[in-house]
Amino acid sequence: MQKIPVVVAGPSGYTALELFRLALRHPGIEVVALFSRKEDAPIGDIHPALRGRVDLRTTILRPEAIPKGAKAAFLCLPHGTAMEAAPMFLNAGLRVIDLSSDYRLKDAAVYEKAYKRPHTDKGNLPRAVYGLPELDAAGAIRKADLLANPGCYPTASVLALAPLFAHDLADPSDVVIDAKSGVSGAGREPTAPTHFPECNESLAPYKVAGAHQHLPEIEQILSLQAKRPASVIFTPHLVPMDRGILASCYARLTKSATRESLEALYRDFYKGAKFVRILAGDALPSTKAVAHTNFCDIAVRVQHGRALVFSAIDNLAKGASGQAVQNFNLMFGLDEGAGLE
Repeated sequence: MQKIPVVVAGPSGYTALELFRLALRHPGIEVVALFSRKEDAPIGDIHPALRGRVDLRTTILRPEAIPKGAKAAFLCLPHGTAMEAAPMFLNAGLRVIDLSSDYRLKDAAVYEKAYKRPHTDKGNLPRAVYGLPELDAAGAIRKADLLANPGCYPTASVLALAPLFAHDLADPSDVVIDAKSGVSGAGREPTAPTHFPECNESLAPYKVAGAHQHLPEIEQILSLQAKRPASVIFTPHLVPMDRGILASCYARLTKSATRESLEALYRDFYKGAKFVRILAGDALPSTKAVAHTNFCDIAVRVQHGRALVFSAIDNLAKGASGQAVQNFNLMFGLDEGAGLE
């Protein structure tokens, strides 16, 4: 397979390190340049795990530094910074896969409220394609030149609930999502809540009662599936582990259903999905079972007129870089699982 030259912007974070690990084993990806906002250093100094494996230095992003012949750019930049970089790559003819939140929300006003910053690239919002492959029935990802990679919590939550709303089996105005994430979900930059003495041996909710920035993204995608507005109570928790997300989702059923009927519906809904596994019997999802993979494990139960749906993903893989590679594969006509299996 001929390798496709790509660049990575924002190479210092956990998602970038995961992306490098996937790119190194991918038969069709060659990373040819690294762009950083401030660092000029060998990538092996930033990520010691890459010493002797990636012989590239970071450089400051400017249009003339984008290599001729590069076909795609992975943006692992912080929210608010990606929207400044994306137009440069698009203007240079590269297809952009943005791992930040800057192009996920179609309404700039909703983005500005959730992220408490102005959106500076409103003109490109309409062309951005939301990249959740399992829900891309129209094949929009394959044609995209600006791909908004979904967030980690939304990926776990939406994959868990989408079949119910797509088949009008649950009330989108009565949804509760209780989700737990490993500390890497907060990024590599240290903060007081993610400081080891604070988060170790502790479990705590955070950004509750609508305060989490991923809530509008979850409601946006679930509303599209339900074809009417979704209203979600979303409570995230920080768990003292490196990686992984477990989402416990509760939706009131609008029609009679059994566990067996819902399991059959989920299997049919995701029958072509390479990376979704519907668990059978007494099996329930766990973060360890999906760690370092691109899988989303889902199990469903029924109790007191509600569907109880549990999903687990690796937040750095299916919740970020693995999904970005999955989208890259679709955009460039490669096998969807290339580099991921």
